[in-house]
Amino acid sequence: MRVLVTRPMPGAGRTARHLAALGHEAILAPLLIVRATGEPLPDTPADALLVTSAQAVPFMAGLPLDLPVYAVGERTGADLREAGFSDVRVGGGDAAALARLVVGASPPGGTLLHVAGRERKAEPGASLAGAGFRVLAWAAYEAATVPNLPETARQALVGHKLDIILHFSRRTAATLLCLAGAEGLLAGLRRVRHLCLSDDIAAELAQAGLVPQAAARPDEESLLALLDGLT
Repeated sequence: MRVLVTRPMPGAGRTARHLAALGHEAILAPLLIVRATGEPLPDTPADALLVTSAQAVPFMAGLPLDLPVYAVGERTGADLREAGFSDVRVGGGDAAALARLVVGASPPGGTLLHVAGRERKAEPGASLAGAGFRVLAWAAYEAATVPNLPETARQALVGHKLDIILHFSRRTAATLLCLAGAEGLLAGLRRVRHLCLSDDIAAELAQAGLVPQAAARPDEESLLALLDGLT
C-alpha cells in the first residue's frame, strides 16, 4: 500500500524504512521542521532528566550523560542510549505512565529538567509537581509548520495515489487538514484511511468528518500493526 508519512525528520525516514520492510511504499511529506530554540539551560542543577519526545534527543548534547533520564517510551529510550546516556528509565508510552515511573523511582522533592519543545502539554509536569517534584521546563527545540502542502502529498492526493495516512501527532493532523483545505483537497483526504498514534489525534480528525482508527498503544509498532488488518 502507498502510505503518507507527515511526521518530521528524522522520524519520518525511520518510519519509511519500517514501512518498506513490511512491503509498503512510503510517501514522505514532513509537515513540521524541528530546530533549536537557542534558549539557555536553567541555572538550577537537575537531579534527573525528563524526556517526553524522541525529538528532544538531538538537542541534549552537553547534558551530563550519567544523570538518570526518564524517557516516555521505548523509541525515545533507545535514542537516548544511542546518544550515550547511561541511566535511561523507560515509561509506558504516555505522560501518565511516565509520571508513575518517576514517582515510583525517585524521592519527592527532587528537581527534574524536562527537555521539551516550545509547545508542550501540561502533563507529565503537572502531575509530578503535584507529587512534590520541582519540574524545570527547558524549551530546547521548536517545531515550525511548513507554509504549504508538500508537493509529494499534493500529487498523491490529486492523483488518487494514496491508500493510508499515518498520523503521529495532533499538531501534524491539524496542519494537514489546514493545508489540504487551503488547496481544496479535503475530498482527497476522505478517500483514504487514517491511522493514528493515539485517541486524541483520532479525535482531531473525527471533528473534520474523517473516520480515523487509533493504535492500541501510543507507539509506532502498534500503529504499523493496524496495517495488517487492511492488507
